[in-house]
Amino acid sequence: MNKKRQFFPRQVVEAGGNRWDWALLPIVLAVFVLMAYGSQQMSRPFELGQALPLSLDPSYLPYYLLRTTLRMFIALGASMVFSCVFAALTTKYRLAEKVLVPLLDILQSIPILGFLSITVTAFIAMFPGNLLGVECAAIFAIFTSQAWNMAFSAYQGFRTVPAELSEAAMVYQLSGWQRFWRLELPFAMPGLLWNMMMSMSGGWFFVVASEAISVSGQDIKLPGIGSYIALAIAQSDMHAIGWAIAAMFVAVLMYDQLFFRPLLAWADRFRFEETGSDTAQQSWLLTWLRRTERTQAIVAWFGDLLGRSIALFRLSHDGTSIRARRDQPSLVPQRVWDAVIAAVVFYALWSLGHFISTEVGWSEVGHVFVLGLYTLARVVLLLALAALIWVPVGVWIGMNPRWASRTQAVAQFLAAFPTNLVFPVAVVAIVRFHLNPDIWLSPLMILGTQWYLLFNVIAGASTIPTELRHAAQNFGLSGWLKWRRYLLPAIFPSFVTGAITATGGSWNASIVAEYVSWGPTTLKAHGIGSYIQEMTTAGDFPRIALGIGVMCIFVMGFNHFVWRRLYTLAESRLHF
Repeated sequence: MNKKRQFFPRQVVEAGGNRWDWALLPIVLAVFVLMAYGSQQMSRPFELGQALPLSLDPSYLPYYLLRTTLRMFIALGASMVFSCVFAALTTKYRLAEKVLVPLLDILQSIPILGFLSITVTAFIAMFPGNLLGVECAAIFAIFTSQAWNMAFSAYQGFRTVPAELSEAAMVYQLSGWQRFWRLELPFAMPGLLWNMMMSMSGGWFFVVASEAISVSGQDIKLPGIGSYIALAIAQSDMHAIGWAIAAMFVAVLMYDQLFFRPLLAWADRFRFEETGSDTAQQSWLLTWLRRTERTQAIVAWFGDLLGRSIALFRLSHDGTSIRARRDQPSLVPQRVWDAVIAAVVFYALWSLGHFISTEVGWSEVGHVFVLGLYTLARVVLLLALAALIWVPVGVWIGMNPRWASRTQAVAQFLAAFPTNLVFPVAVVAIVRFHLNPDIWLSPLMILGTQWYLLFNVIAGASTIPTELRHAAQNFGLSGWLKWRRYLLPAIFPSFVTGAITATGGSWNASIVAEYVSWGPTTLKAHGIGSYIQEMTTAGDFPRIALGIGVMCIFVMGFNHFVWRRLYTLAESRLHF
């Protein structure tokens, strides 16, 4: 079999050029308009009779921390299931891929606040007079901050399975279920785990928005670290903010040692290479569990159940059977599917045109597009600066396992650190020195999203096969030649995945970074993020839908004209 490793095969590039990317956008926007109208009808005063009163007393922090961490792990589990289902469907069924891949592009561009402003009233209406509705809204908001990054990573992992392994799966006649558990999920697992860490840490950025919800004049606060921080910011209590930071550091350290570090050490067995790995991470907890008989018995029991399920869903024929021959796929279902999508697109375009002309006006659309250009300029500039800094750092960390294990918890804490806590310092400095908010509020957009780049680059660098590292050393590659021939091709797919999610995250962050408050002082920068924030505070659902729609168009355009071309570059030049 061919041993040549191609890090971004042709099939990924062809999958990225989906002609329905733009066609699905008006459908999603039309759905959001309908949801906005429905939310507007369901909006009514809601009293949390069962809500616990919030307090800035540090003694309540362990309880608040427990509730927040529980919400985040529930959302993480849902994100993992969603990512695996998404990756399996899009890599096995071309018809599903036509819809789901561009739909994921659109969904990751919709701001978290946009989801909250439209869905929170629906959750409240589902559970009237009960905290469960607000809890579901908060968990759903955290889910939307975690799922897209993990889904992109799983999709990339499933798509970049080496050709020789796919050929082996065909030779052994693995069924779809067996291929998923035996090949696709194990191959994607190392990169997926790093993105799980990033998603978990990135979720902290939106904890404040998800636990302290303010929509249509309603102020809903759930007990948790996010609402604790929101209350501390509202009361300008720096001591309480310090206690919240300390509690977060303890939480990050605990789930790093007890959850992510053992998983990373365990996932090293799934590295694709022919020689022994010298980059394996170590975990004291995993070592202890492997030495415990009771734990080994439980693991063996789960392994036996999984093995039975794999055997249950095996193919009923072997490779010599006539049933093993591949039939030419019929073009009729594909043509019918295309016609259905085209019909729905035309109807959605007509609905959107009617909505704009009757509810907001075309002049308002032009104004929001100009605001979107301001935010776009900030996103592009900040992302380029972040790439120059974190790509070399990520490669160095990923290729040095000892330093990776030492810096892992620190990187998670920095990624988990809610940049909302930096906003008061920015407000004070801008007001004191009479700075321009349009310039000096901009860096706040990238503070929480730059880590998507770092974690994905670390994941790409840590999965470089050992034989390729030795070959590069033997050839004496150094300087730009080493980056151009060896490092960039190795990390480029992971870099693109991180850049896509970092871009979407930056657009999300613009909502809180372009509209910043500290006590009675509020600063606004010209941009689409501040527009959505203002309309959300005012409860203007048509303009919320307009702002979200225009933001989707900008993100979709950037993905189509920038990232898709980088995929093509990866296929034509940056590969082994």
